[in-house]
Amino acid sequence: MLQNTPIAFIGAGVMAEAMIKGLLGQGLVSPEQVIASDPHIERGEDLRRRYDIQFTADNRAAADFGEVVVLSVKPQVLPHVIPDLRGHLSRSSLVLSIVAGARISSILKSTGHPTIVRCMPNTPAQVGKGMTVWTATPEVTTEQRAQAQAILGALGVELFVGDEGYLDMATALSGTGPAYIFMFMEALVDAGVHLGFSRRVSEQLVFQTMRGSLEYAAQSGKHVAELRNQVTSPGGTTAAALYHLEKGGLRTVLSRGIWAAYQRSVELGQGEKVKGPA
Repeated sequence: MLQNTPIAFIGAGVMAEAMIKGLLGQGLVSPEQVIASDPHIERGEDLRRRYDIQFTADNRAAADFGEVVVLSVKPQVLPHVIPDLRGHLSRSSLVLSIVAGARISSILKSTGHPTIVRCMPNTPAQVGKGMTVWTATPEVTTEQRAQAQAILGALGVELFVGDEGYLDMATALSGTGPAYIFMFMEALVDAGVHLGFSRRVSEQLVFQTMRGSLEYAAQSGKHVAELRNQVTSPGGTTAAALYHLEKGGLRTVLSRGIWAAYQRSVELGQGEKVKGPA
């Protein structure tokens, strides 16, 4: 699907590298099909050295090269980058944006280019285990959808949604989600150290417990509440721990945090502010 399709990355940060690594690692493209642009020359040279791709500091040159043009800059940088691209996107090219909060309407207005895919990946994409939610404008052809699906599939699991509003929800749940999990893991490791384990041993216990629990949940086909019940004996150690987690409002605090991330995503896209729980 991507054979002989030139792909340009406008911005050569962590997520751009994850995509490049995934595409090359799975043999979906060859290095000569890929170009990255970035103002940081050292970063570009590093990518060129490691992946044998092309690099330029000129965003216009990259856009001229690509049939798929990936917007992979930080949200605050995008308004300064997009004007350079206007007039340098061919009518047949696909714009694929991974910029958090950047609405399709905003990209369309700034570029004048209607063929746009917007997506929300997350950081596990760096190891091919990411979750990416994406949507597309009506002008995106069937072939271009397949190209987008192939590119995003190189990062892990991809999910198409018909309503762009779901991307703000995905930003709050899966896009920001790894940070919640890392914080929870950090708290578990610290608790293990407090109990008396070395940090190395505590990390090993926590990492494998998280990894095993995830795989077990994914393969069991059971509701997570049922799985939790299976390890919660009446009057046992798990019941004692869960009592204090519930008493401390773990679910409520987590829900409020995710809602705050959702509100911030809406604000970044300059949408209407939404009302949530007080």
